[in-house]
Amino acid sequence: MNSRDLILSSIRKNQPNSEVKLPEIPIFNNNSEPLISEFQTQLARMGGQAFKVENIEEIKEKIPELYPDAKMICSTLPEITGNQPIKPDTNPQELADVDLAIIRGQFGVAENGAIWLTHEDLVVNALGFLSQHLIILLDSKQLVRDMHQAYQRIELTQTSYGVFMAGPSATGDVEAVIIRGAQGVRSLTVFLL
Repeated sequence: MNSRDLILSSIRKNQPNSEVKLPEIPIFNNNSEPLISEFQTQLARMGGQAFKVENIEEIKEKIPELYPDAKMICSTLPEITGNQPIKPDTNPQELADVDLAIIRGQFGVAENGAIWLTHEDLVVNALGFLSQHLIILLDSKQLVRDMHQAYQRIELTQTSYGVFMAGPSATGDVEAVIIRGAQGVRSLTVFLL
């Protein structure tokens, strides 16, 4: 038996026999602010905006008001059509000129204004980062208070990709100047249905 096998054998013999349970994570709920208003406030702090709407028709009316110059629109939703088709085999380079992307989010997090997006929502993962502007439709009943509750909801084995997006892309320099859209979308709008 060589020294490597001897060391590994010794480690195997001296493993603890008892299983250690993971610690219980308490529910942190010390904020009484309604989830929708907290989500809107936090998203605004991150540079995004959120609107409460009643139906898809209201969204369709609001899009040209918010983005009158959008020429190339890519939508992953059957309810809202764009003029740039997207399929799972779409080459991400074809999305480089997208002015406006419209997708649906899984759920939102009130404490930080983040939205959980999966590969299934984005269809092509690059869509959420290459488009100039991003609109996310979100069911207002799908808001959670904090990241503790958010991590209880995500199932990483159910998707090949997932990301929390909170606001448009931004970067700051040493003089504390914030630049939006430096590495990704320039604006993020959330419609809460």
